[in-house]
Amino acid sequence: MTITRFLANFLSVLFHPLFFVMYMLLLLYVINPYLFTTNDPKSTVLIFVSIISLTVVFPLICIALMVTLGLISGLKMETNKDRVGPMIASGIFYIWLYVNVRQNPNIPDIFTTFLLGSTIALFIGFFINNFTKISLHSIAVAGLVTSLVLLKFGFDYYSFLINIPGFGSYIISTDMLIILAILLAGLMGTVRLFLKAHSPDQIYGGYMVGIFAQLIAFQVVN
Repeated sequence: MTITRFLANFLSVLFHPLFFVMYMLLLLYVINPYLFTTNDPKSTVLIFVSIISLTVVFPLICIALMVTLGLISGLKMETNKDRVGPMIASGIFYIWLYVNVRQNPNIPDIFTTFLLGSTIALFIGFFINNFTKISLHSIAVAGLVTSLVLLKFGFDYYSFLINIPGFGSYIISTDMLIILAILLAGLMGTVRLFLKAHSPDQIYGGYMVGIFAQLIAFQVVN
């Protein structure tokens, strides 16, 4: 395996679609810990553990069990058929989480919006998967880009203060995050094409689904 191919596979795992809700959660906490308004540190930890468990840990356990039982051919889920079970399992966990956080005053609307958008995108992707192997990586990263744009223009977060121990405090523009997310979207599209995991149409289709789903979620939540 060449170094380039190794890096492409590493990035595909690092930015796997299952991790994006967790990444958004951590990003929002860095931007403003007070978005999660609970005054009890234990309650905040419980919220984080619950969200990460339902969006990452439990889906991964289900996927591992499906591989062990021979229901899917492998963790990479290279065929449309391999994706059906994992997408259904993930969808159930996402719906369950959304039902439990949508009225929770300790969860900021921007996160609820992203979670609902991710859930909508997952089920749109599930439907399209019956016809073509749409890129779930593209769906996830486009959802992140759209959510950051909504963070600025929909929720009026134009900049934020970040404290780095030993280095001081810095004001970070939300525009910088949007630019980095756009670059990441381009990188992931390139990586998936390089690995021959998808065709260009499947990549672009994934971008469209990710954007569309987050815009729908924004209208529903707000």
